[in-house]
Amino acid sequence: MSTDIRLVVLDMAGTTVADGGLVEQAFRAAARTLGVDDAGSEHERMLAHVRATMGESKISVFRHLFGDEERAQRANAAFEQAYHDLVDAGHCAALPGAEDAIRALRDAGRTVVLTTGFSRATRDRILDALGWRDLADLTLCPAEAGRGRPYPDLVLTALLRTGTESVRQIAVAGDTGYDMLTGTRAGAPVVAGVLTGAHGEDRLRADGATHVLPSVADLPALLAR
Repeated sequence: MSTDIRLVVLDMAGTTVADGGLVEQAFRAAARTLGVDDAGSEHERMLAHVRATMGESKISVFRHLFGDEERAQRANAAFEQAYHDLVDAGHCAALPGAEDAIRALRDAGRTVVLTTGFSRATRDRILDALGWRDLADLTLCPAEAGRGRPYPDLVLTALLRTGTESVRQIAVAGDTGYDMLTGTRAGAPVVAGVLTGAHGEDRLRADGATHVLPSVADLPALLAR
C-alpha cells in the first residue's frame, strides 16, 4: 500500500450518499414520459441496462436507450425532475459514516473530491439537501470533466484541478464497476469498491477493484495502514 495518497476521489450516490432506489424511481418516471409501459418487457430491458451501467453519465445512458438526441434529452429532463422531487421530499441521506470519513481524510491532509454521473443541477440539489457544499475540497460532474464514467476524465480532472502531482497519489472509491474502471484507467494505485450501492464484490473485482470494503467509512483506516 502506498503511503503517499494525496488525493481521494469519491463517488456520491451509493458510496457516500444513500441511493435507496431513487435512481430507479426517477428512471421509471422518465420512461413513462416517453411512453414506455412500466409493466412491459421493454421497460424491464431498459431497467436492466440502467442497473448494469450505474455510475455512468445519465445522459449517456438515455442516449443509448432512446437513440436520438431529442428523445434522450426529454428522458434526461424527466429523470432530473423526478429525482429532484424525491430529494426535495426528503428522500436523500448520507450513508452511515460517510461524512465522518470525508472529514477524517481531509484531517489527515488528503484532498477529497466528490464525483457523480448526475448533472450539475442534480449534484447541487443533493449537496444542498445534505448541507455538504463545503464538505469536500471539490465536486465534479461529467459536464465539468469531458466524459463521464467509465472514462478516466473525472479522476484526471480532479488531479489537474487540485494540483496533485501524480496519478500514483490517487485513491478512488465507488460502488459500481464503472467507478472501478474509471480508477484503473486513470492509473490510481488504490481503487476501492464499497458494498453499499449498486454492484457486488464479483463485479467490482472484475472491473479492477484493488480492495473491497463494507463501506466508505472503512477507507480512512485502509489508507492509514
